[in-house]
Amino acid sequence: MRGIVFIGGEGPPPGIARDLAGEAGLVAAADSGLTAAEEAGLRPDWIIGDMDSLGDVSRLDSYPKDRVIRCLHEKDYTDTELGLSLLREKGCDEVWIAGGGGGRIDHLFALRALFERDLFPARWITARDDIRALEAPGELKTRRFPEGAIIAVSPLGNGPWEARSRGLKWPLDNVRWDRGFFGASNEATGDDIEVKLIRGRFMVLLPLREEYVCDNH
Repeated sequence: MRGIVFIGGEGPPPGIARDLAGEAGLVAAADSGLTAAEEAGLRPDWIIGDMDSLGDVSRLDSYPKDRVIRCLHEKDYTDTELGLSLLREKGCDEVWIAGGGGGRIDHLFALRALFERDLFPARWITARDDIRALEAPGELKTRRFPEGAIIAVSPLGNGPWEARSRGLKWPLDNVRWDRGFFGASNEATGDDIEVKLIRGRFMVLLPLREEYVCDNH
């Protein structure tokens, strides 16, 4: 089952948020992610967090008490981590994050670090980006992006890494990847894009466009 957690920060616009939730079997909100979910017309199945950035906590009153998990402010895990763990506890074997764009740089680094873990999110959608994490053997296929659209591909985890591609201005076929490498500023050629993973785990950063956001992967 697939689950999605809405978090604070810049997230997808309401129409895309609803589409994403429709692709998930379970929807959670972490702290102020509840605001983003409700603004998209969604009622999460679960709400979790210390609620320090929610603002009007009275909005929690409209949800069943057993579906709201309030945590201490001084805790070992971020609200996002708690939301992801909750989704996995409820049976989700694939988890997505919606939100988290902009804001504090330490929060951004913390979100990026989640993708280096053994249990990593499969997707992270912000206001402008659709970020996928894939592990070999696997592939990502999308319909075409406009020529020149920025596509970034980077290694995750411990490697080794090997990948092939089509539809990118600079193919990945002969790239020698190293830990910490970031493949910034690759470009779409205007054709369909395919990234095929031979070895290792990769992050693929795509522009967020409504017609691409629900592509299979």
